[in-house]
Amino acid sequence: MPKLCHENQVGVQSKNTVSTGADTFDIGHKLTLGLLQLRYNFRVYPDAAQRTALAQAFGCARVVFNDGLRLRQQAREAGEKYVSDAELSKRVITRAKTTSQRAWLGEVSSVVLQQALADLNVAYRNFFASVTGKRKGRKVAPPRFRSRKDNRQSIRFTKNARFKVLDNGRLRLPKIGDVPVRWSRSLPSESSSVTVIRDAAGRYFASFVVTTAEDESLPPTDPEIGIDLGLTHFAVMSDATKVTAPKFLRRAARKLKRLQQDLSRKQRGSQNRKKAVVKVARAHARVADTRRDWQHKLSTAIIRDNQAVYVEDLCVVGLGRTRLAKSVHDAGWASFTSMLQYKAARYGRTFARVNRFFPSTRMCSACGRINEKMALNVREWDCPCGSHHDRDVNAAKNVRAAGQADLNARGAHVRPGLVPAARREAGTHPDAACSTRSVEGISVL
Repeated sequence: MPKLCHENQVGVQSKNTVSTGADTFDIGHKLTLGLLQLRYNFRVYPDAAQRTALAQAFGCARVVFNDGLRLRQQAREAGEKYVSDAELSKRVITRAKTTSQRAWLGEVSSVVLQQALADLNVAYRNFFASVTGKRKGRKVAPPRFRSRKDNRQSIRFTKNARFKVLDNGRLRLPKIGDVPVRWSRSLPSESSSVTVIRDAAGRYFASFVVTTAEDESLPPTDPEIGIDLGLTHFAVMSDATKVTAPKFLRRAARKLKRLQQDLSRKQRGSQNRKKAVVKVARAHARVADTRRDWQHKLSTAIIRDNQAVYVEDLCVVGLGRTRLAKSVHDAGWASFTSMLQYKAARYGRTFARVNRFFPSTRMCSACGRINEKMALNVREWDCPCGSHHDRDVNAAKNVRAAGQADLNARGAHVRPGLVPAARREAGTHPDAACSTRSVEGISVL
């Protein structure tokens, strides 16, 4: 398996930046004035005793989380008031340790247990904010019970736990020991917390959160680029550069099919079935790691070479319900645009999203005319003005123009310039000069 280190942004404060969704192993975004929070993930290799201690810590954190959730659910069903965070901690941790049923909670670090309750409190606050409309985006479901059969197990240590990176490169974790770490780079500053993660493939990771105010802005450059994301070509730039979609999942489909067939032949509950499950998880992890590594390299190159980057705000969830769902999820558009966004903020570049209803495909980038809808198999088309367009390159040019217009003057018309209108188009029409927020249409390919 490849030993990768992934660097992701946890939060950033920027005038031209908004928070985005989280990538793999991210805990979200927190805006801090003048500070940049980054996450660094490294593979760790605990020995047998340390794996046992980690499994115990995972279990204790899971039990505390479930006990807190159950207590609040029971209070709600009984018509009692909401159990506060302090009262919840006192009842499911402090008092529970004195009972015979939960005495073993004292065998793990108390910080791990407190952080499990902190996760529960955050989940409840996100749920309440979603119900009341304070939280934008998709509705958030209430917290659910954690299971020991969940593919991903994790615990978090904060500074109060006094974890430490030793001079010999090992990570000292309280009541677990000194765990070997495969370092691929040094941390830019002291870590404020570390999350130990066990994934479905049985791999262990240490995810450090560091806060830095270092200015990493790249030297200014002139090019500004629009990107049209697709399936045949993963990304088509406004300068006519085309990046072929690597299709990592499709390329691994044959091996995954064989592993899934082997898994289906194993008896449920047997040790051989558990081994087969791990083999399938490792194959999927290799696909995900390869895709993430490729997207990091591509996004870094784009941010380094361009002063401003504009992309279309695609509805990936909606496209994931179509017949193209497998290819859409294999492309990984959401994670790629998130990388572009946080790297732009980190390196002093401009990033903007164009409204998903902007008709980038149907609009002529030369005259601004909006033509009829086109089938997906139409890759080139001619405009009545005499311009011949490549479908994707034309869309990328329109995305760049729309992003520049929206960024400089909110709601400004996206027409590339003043051109003489044909006689039948004279006058004011809703489609003559289109704002990125007012016209329906989406470019899928």
